[in-house]
Amino acid sequence: MNLLKPIFEGCRVLVINLKYYFYTKVMGMDISRSARISVGVKLDRTNPKGIHIGEESYVASGSLILAHDYSRNIHTHTYIGKRCFIGANSIILSGIRIGDSVVVGAGAVVTKNVPNNCIVAGNPARVIREGIETTKFGQIRETAHV
Repeated sequence: MNLLKPIFEGCRVLVINLKYYFYTKVMGMDISRSARISVGVKLDRTNPKGIHIGEESYVASGSLILAHDYSRNIHTHTYIGKRCFIGANSIILSGIRIGDSVVVGAGAVVTKNVPNNCIVAGNPARVIREGIETTKFGQIRETAHV
């Protein structure tokens, strides 16, 4: 089994790089090279140029990021800041701006802009914690409590 691990890892990296190329070069999305998009993520293909994902952000499997609203015939831009974590199965609606160092909880539905340095969760998503710091891929930096 240990012999298969490097092969699996190599295939995983290849898939990530192919998806990045497809999203940025073919579809025209604005995704930072240092961002990571999980395999099961759905990014808006109706308005792909409206998707913007910042440096060192991570979008987990099952998430949906929209940049259009069919019912109102709107094509807009949706922004995810730097060092954010978008939890599994969350939905980011079109026209939303998520600040830097934000964690979106699993299954959250983000209907309004999110300020920097906070955690949001729920449907609709609400701020549940402020003043956080994140590291690469939106991991919460533990701070010493005095």
